[in-house]
Amino acid sequence: MLDTYDNARLKLLKPDELSDSLERGSVVFFPESPVQLPSEEDLSFLRQELPKLLKLKNISYHPEVGRIPGLDSDDVELVERVNRILVTVSDNITNFIQKSAPRLTDNWTIGTCSFRPIEEKGRNLKPHASNELVHIDAGAYGATNGDRILRFFINVNPLADRVWATKGSFSDLYAIYGKQANLGSSKAGHRYLSKGPLDHIRTRLINFLVKAGLPAVKVLDSSPYDRVMRKFHNFMKDTPSFQRDQQGYEEYRFPPFSAWMVFTDTVSHASLSGQYAFVLTSIVRLENCRIPELAPINVLRQAAIAN
Repeated sequence: MLDTYDNARLKLLKPDELSDSLERGSVVFFPESPVQLPSEEDLSFLRQELPKLLKLKNISYHPEVGRIPGLDSDDVELVERVNRILVTVSDNITNFIQKSAPRLTDNWTIGTCSFRPIEEKGRNLKPHASNELVHIDAGAYGATNGDRILRFFINVNPLADRVWATKGSFSDLYAIYGKQANLGSSKAGHRYLSKGPLDHIRTRLINFLVKAGLPAVKVLDSSPYDRVMRKFHNFMKDTPSFQRDQQGYEEYRFPPFSAWMVFTDTVSHASLSGQYAFVLTSIVRLENCRIPELAPINVLRQAAIAN
């Protein structure tokens, strides 16, 4: 599941090679970040100063409104500095993906760029909020409607690895746990999991509120597909027997200043430990995928037809 691209392999990258690997459910790993990082001075500032100022667990730049909610500071220069760093990191990651996996970036949505300053291990959070429990992502940036959640991570901890666990792909886990999770698939047909009139009204209202300067409400958007994915996400986190089960279990260690990218709606994952990381979230259109049958919405639709 781990597909490693060092600098030498990146130089020989073929068209669609990297995007195909992502679609097949790989964690694409870069031993050395292919994305230029902020200066050491800026990184030290983020590691040392931001944890004192957080209202939320992460600090995120929201491009749709051009600002950073959740930063507890009246210091204009400090806020501008954080904004500059996150915008630059977002731009650098975006440019890399556009060059290395251009198929995925046609009409995509570039979402939040976050800095995660808190140690993941031992946070003692409620299951739905915990990154330490294996899960698949659902509604990471509002309703996806079957489009794909692509995330790019960079470990900027100078001393420690970031440790992940996985139990395999969505299709494998759905085959084993779909009935136990009571996801249901009785409405077969090509419109299964498509949005209805009420969902469209909700989306229009939420988009209006986002444009009015309330980016946080975007996560309230939904669709039949996203509700099924959220149900499966919650089942995984709420079921101790699933978390204990070692079937398909693997761990990965991402060293300091390495990077990785993955469709987190397809690859199950947990952050077992790690502190200080950048994360860019983007939404890739399903129509851009060369292997659409592996996308979760089509796995669900095929299962509905089979039933």
